[in-house]
Amino acid sequence: MKENQVDKFPLLITGTLKYVLSTSLIALAIVLIIALAKITYSLALMVLTPSTTVPYALAEQAVMFFLYFGFIGLIVQYFKSGYHFPLRYFIYAGITAMLRLIIVSHENAVDTILFAGAILIMVIALCLLLYSNKLRNI
Repeated sequence: MKENQVDKFPLLITGTLKYVLSTSLIALAIVLIIALAKITYSLALMVLTPSTTVPYALAEQAVMFFLYFGFIGLIVQYFKSGYHFPLRYFIYAGITAMLRLIIVSHENAVDTILFAGAILIMVIALCLLLYSNKLRNI
């Protein structure tokens, strides 16, 4: 291979991988939008038929709604920010997922405390991230 072709090879590989990633993320977004529509429908049914609604099930469905919504937002941010995922959105998704775990699995007190500790660690990490970004922009 010539030197010029060797220089173009990494660009070809990264371009191909970016195309595969973008296509996969669009497919995932479509799946998440369908799941979001289904969960919105089930939430509407729960609210409209309150006699059969279990509060924990309603809370779990609401948190799942926000999880799906957050992941769709993460995919949107990926394309808006020039093909990169901002770290804070992963932290937001992690906090929401841990909240869902606390709502769904709250029988064991030790697990609940550990989940709450994980949320605290993620909130501290988020504060440090936002603070460091603010310092960088000064």
